[in-house]
Amino acid sequence: MSVAEDVKEITPYKGLRYKKREWTVDAANEARLMGLCGIDPAVFKGCSDPSAFISFAIQEGVLNGISSNGGVNMVQGLVVSRPLRLDEKLTVTGEILDVQQSPRGRVTTSETWYHGENGDLGITSKRTSLKTDPTQYADPNLRGAGERPAPVVSDVSALRKIGQFTLTPDDVKGYGLNTVNAIHFDEDAAKRAGYRAPIIGGGHGVRFLTAAIWKEFSPKSIDVDIY
Repeated sequence: MSVAEDVKEITPYKGLRYKKREWTVDAANEARLMGLCGIDPAVFKGCSDPSAFISFAIQEGVLNGISSNGGVNMVQGLVVSRPLRLDEKLTVTGEILDVQQSPRGRVTTSETWYHGENGDLGITSKRTSLKTDPTQYADPNLRGAGERPAPVVSDVSALRKIGQFTLTPDDVKGYGLNTVNAIHFDEDAAKRAGYRAPIIGGGHGVRFLTAAIWKEFSPKSIDVDIY
């Protein structure tokens, strides 16, 4: 994701509102990203893949001065009130709902809202993210970043397997082209954040989930939380 380089970085705080702006999804880049995942864009019938709004919301924070470097999603909510067309002019705004400190770093909860051309709310991207200090090595003895939710599925062996995907470093680097979060492409940055090696972006993994849901159900609305 590309961002403005001249935006002054700020520390997020509860109640911070994002500047409202108009914007349109880059359909060509969306096709590139889905191609890297082996997903046919036709699954979404001319509309945006909701999982794309995970990265879009991160970008919106960066455009408002909130650095994403060293950050990872802990919980990601996606609410599709109605599908948004790829060519639709969108109005974007958002707000920081809460900021807390945890042993591993700063935990920020935010919502970003995408309204369509008719003014109706189309997609809400809700994030709870952990931000470590990208200039320091994480203490491996520190654990905890807030309350851990109970398992959604108690017996995963009872689930029906519908697909399996193996990602290579080249896949991850290709998907993260232009990302500003070094934990996705730089080994030392990932280790400073407390990870063994560079990790895939949360939105990258959710691509496979939304594609499976749309293939099976083609929903007009959906409300999911991804942990």
